[in-house]
Amino acid sequence: MKFTKMQGAGNDYVLIETGDKQRDWSQLAITVCDRHYGIGADSLLLLIPSDKADCKMRIFDSDGSEAEACGNGTRCLAKYIFEKGLVSNGAGQALIETISGIRKVKYYKREGRLTGIQANMGKPAFRAEDIPVIIKSGDNVVDIKSLLGYTVNVDGTELILHLVSMGNPHAIYFSQQPVADFPLSRIGPLVERLDIFPKRTNFEVVNVINKTTVQARVWERGVGETLACGSGACAIVVAAQLLGYTEKKADVELPGGVLQLEWNGEGEVLLSGPAEIVFAGEWPGEV
Repeated sequence: MKFTKMQGAGNDYVLIETGDKQRDWSQLAITVCDRHYGIGADSLLLLIPSDKADCKMRIFDSDGSEAEACGNGTRCLAKYIFEKGLVSNGAGQALIETISGIRKVKYYKREGRLTGIQANMGKPAFRAEDIPVIIKSGDNVVDIKSLLGYTVNVDGTELILHLVSMGNPHAIYFSQQPVADFPLSRIGPLVERLDIFPKRTNFEVVNVINKTTVQARVWERGVGETLACGSGACAIVVAAQLLGYTEKKADVELPGGVLQLEWNGEGEVLLSGPAEIVFAGEWPGEV
């Protein structure tokens, strides 16, 4: 089984080309993503033929669960199909089919060389059923796009969460303290598995630096703390903009690198950032 190891701002992936719809990809993800006994990655990316787009992407996190969306993974897969000639280099764009919809990526080139990739991550959603989140009757919910400002108590710590779906669920906490000081390894898994989230959630802790820059750390559902999260960066900037913290363009500084975000307050969120091929190899077994 041939694979390619890729990373985007430190979010790393094992990418495999396949047409196999029957294989137990969940179990393979657990095996290959293991950092001691496998290749090591946050997630397994599958590149699959599509009759709706240039290709289809499926994402399996390191615990075997399938994710609906992945911003850094989308850019990495877009980089791969460009470099391998699987998409027309003259088109300047590619369409990638995902569980949460078709995502358009735009290529930036200079003298024929790929210099950047921008992924259209779709429109954010805020309804309880879209996230999804179970809100009990009588709960105090601020109805600004439905779920900005929902208070929970986690292990004795009160958190005001801002809930956004980018095709996958996100709970954002804005901290007045540096994100490095936040006990993410303790609080993150508890927020991920709160009873109100039937499909669990990604959790982001954020410190606003100024109108165009925020710093963040991410606890990814099904993975744990990661160096970056593309869909999480999208959700962060959406919540920050709606709360008046940032402008329409903002940088999200994560432990693994910086992601650039654009959102006009109504339409799709645009995500730009690094995407690199690290190495290629073979794994025992067949695709």
